[in-house]
Amino acid sequence: MRNSLADVVAAALRVLDAQGLENCSMRRVAAELEVQPSALYHHVPNKQSLLALMADEIVRGVGVAQARAGATTPEAAAAAARQLCVELRAAMLAVRDGADVVATAAAFRLGRSRVEERLAGLVGGDGARTLLLFTFGHAQSTQTHRQAAALGALVDPDLADPELGNEELSDAERSVPGTEAGLDLDASFGRGLDLILAGLAQLPDPRAH
Repeated sequence: MRNSLADVVAAALRVLDAQGLENCSMRRVAAELEVQPSALYHHVPNKQSLLALMADEIVRGVGVAQARAGATTPEAAAAAARQLCVELRAAMLAVRDGADVVATAAAFRLGRSRVEERLAGLVGGDGARTLLLFTFGHAQSTQTHRQAAALGALVDPDLADPELGNEELSDAERSVPGTEAGLDLDASFGRGLDLILAGLAQLPDPRAH
């Protein structure tokens, strides 16, 4: 049975999750579907187009509830914007290298995602761009941190034995609050959002124009 465009995107996301963005090639996606690479070009003209579709699928549904609910006050708009960014980060972190895929698509204006539009409706264009850049950057940093932790590559020089050099931390050391490996990245993301939104609250309400 011939594969659909949705099948191609789903296969690409499986390859991405299993092998990472660097190894997510058209050839590997075709192998996942057990077809020749040329068969993919019936659906997408190139890898860039496929990347855009993957990004759209990763963030599908993000911000929909906020857009439907609306926001009648600046406080409600800020709360909705915060929740949208939390959802966006969670969606990107749910897929290996998802933050890189979505951030790249956004940077090159690829795909049809309306996340930025929905966010702009809450905090204005400049506010939306600032929140998106922070969310993308934090998600990418979090994914890098998680991948390093999975490989046992996180080292805190304050805890490593100076006579041995920066050796890998033990399981007990990894759990110590305040170490790089033990940072609460979710909490730091929330604090960052609150700082940005507090700054935006000092500006005129962009929805008033």
